[in-house]
Amino acid sequence: MKYTDIDFNDKTILITGGAGFIGSSLAFYFQEHYPEATVVVFDSFRSGETFSNGNLKSFGHFKNLLGFKGFVISGDINDAQALRSLEENHSFDYIFHQAAISDTTVAEQDLMIKTNVNAYEDLLKIAIKHGANMIYASSGATYGDSDRFEVGYEQPNNAYGFSKVMMDNITTAYLKKGVDIDIVGLKYFNVYGQREFFKNTTASMVVQFGHQILARKTPRLFEGSDKILRDFIYIEDVIQANIKACSPKKSGVYNVGTGKARSFEDIVNILQKELDIDNGKEYIPNPFVGQYQFFTQANIETTKEALGYLPRFEMEEGIKAYIPEIKDLFETEVTHAK
Repeated sequence: MKYTDIDFNDKTILITGGAGFIGSSLAFYFQEHYPEATVVVFDSFRSGETFSNGNLKSFGHFKNLLGFKGFVISGDINDAQALRSLEENHSFDYIFHQAAISDTTVAEQDLMIKTNVNAYEDLLKIAIKHGANMIYASSGATYGDSDRFEVGYEQPNNAYGFSKVMMDNITTAYLKKGVDIDIVGLKYFNVYGQREFFKNTTASMVVQFGHQILARKTPRLFEGSDKILRDFIYIEDVIQANIKACSPKKSGVYNVGTGKARSFEDIVNILQKELDIDNGKEYIPNPFVGQYQFFTQANIETTKEALGYLPRFEMEEGIKAYIPEIKDLFETEVTHAK
């Protein structure tokens, strides 16, 4: 469904990280609803390069864009020449900045700050020059050890969360200086849904548990998982927030969640019901005690007010809508890979 009265037809839209989970979902939203829009996807795409933790440096995958009819540019947001080419060869109306190092376990702090913080300001300068509204991905990880999930109460406990706080600080500084564009940062909480599979081990536990269950394995949960609560948000509501952020009542940084905390136990229960498979559950000690968020719940009151955002999907509805892709991926990617 359309989430705004804005007519994006004949507009030029840049989506960085457009071969990733949320970026590719945005690309197809515009293609479906605004076929005359010019959509430019910019992504580094994956190679064999890895961080010191062994995870891929880029999760961008061509399969997320199969059927996409817009423009695709392979490039690194840290590459000044690539950004200059974007600036000189296009005139953007909207920039959706989803590109980032999103792996919270990455230890390379220098690259994390360069990629997430410095490149964001470079893109923001392009947005201002083009008169393009900027909508960018912040994160619920900014709250870290905080027990109050409202903007201004961030306590990041890893380099990723810190980098997103620094992005939000840049936004605040530019808005204070006065700019002629809208700038909206969206603090995503735990997003799940279509096109996340190629995030590998950093994909949500919804798809990971789903594939365990389909493989007739017993889902492994941390002990006390019924009391580990997170704000899980379905991809469609994240897209809604991005689109509504194109015409905010007020620029700023806003939480994007459901406002409800659910357990990992809930995820397994819903999946086993929807898949009609009961493999039971296995409980294992939590090795991350002391460096683990046991509770997150987005305060979305300001988001509702400034963006007109209202989450549409309860976890039961989101997982049910996701089941067909979970099954398809199991057949085409998981089973086939073996």
